Amino acid sequence: MMFLPRKGRPRRPEAGRNAHRRDRGLFSKDELQRYARHITLPEIGGVGQRRLKTARVLVVGAGGLGSPVLLYLAAAGVGTIGVIDDDAVDVSNLQRQIIHRNATLDMPKVRSARQELAALNPFVRVKPYHRRLTSGIAVDLISEYDLVLDGTDSYATRALINKAAQASGRAVIAGAISAWEGQVTLYDPAQGAPCFACIFPQASAPGLAVTCAETGVIGALPGVIGTMMAMEAIKEITGAGTGLRGRMVIYDGLSAEMRTITLTRRADCAVCGVG
Repeated sequence: MMFLPRKGRPRRPEAGRNAHRRDRGLFSKDELQRYARHITLPEIGGVGQRRLKTARVLVVGAGGLGSPVLLYLAAAGVGTIGVIDDDAVDVSNLQRQIIHRNATLDMPKVRSARQELAALNPFVRVKPYHRRLTSGIAVDLISEYDLVLDGTDSYATRALINKAAQASGRAVIAGAISAWEGQVTLYDPAQGAPCFACIFPQASAPGLAVTCAETGVIGALPGVIGTMMAMEAIKEITGAGTGLRGRMVIYDGLSAEMRTITLTRRADCAVCGVG
């Protein structure tokens, strides 16, 4: 596919050949070849790829959303990837959780994911945590990482991640899916954006919040939303483009429509509000 040249966007000094020369001390020859398409991009270049290599990202959940997130973060060269999940691979997962295989049935998802990521990119470090994220470990664990990606499907877990991220001063890229629809945003009160509790101050009433097991979910949907989450993480780490602070992208796969809405931080938020 061919595109017209972009006008008025100067190339960074780190892009292209210069980046290859300057990064020889940090990247191996194999890595330079592996990430060449990133390094050539003016918005990333050698500086951005170095940021990816030194970044530490925690992914909560190794299921539908976590699968594409983990694969694309590893492919992009994120240096340290933590993944926490207490579940094991079930045959019903394989319709959409593309990081897992038939050969890894009954294996803890974090081990299955680490195995796949090691095969994809041996230059990244994967730290698996086969356990549930609890209030006793959330703050300490999140504090070890630069950025959190929330791929969970429980209000209680999302609220826990939000509180721990707020306490740690970390931003959270969050995705959610149901049936044919999904959404993605970036919560970051430290930079003036709302947090999860600003938008969802309390859980839905019983019967209104349903799981994918109850509603069903089209298999490609978590691929769409999870890939968007990975894209936003790469942008956040490298400083490329405009992120989703204060905005949420809503995707309707059934009608092939996408829209972006504005989110506002609440002064009376119980988690990040004044006082």
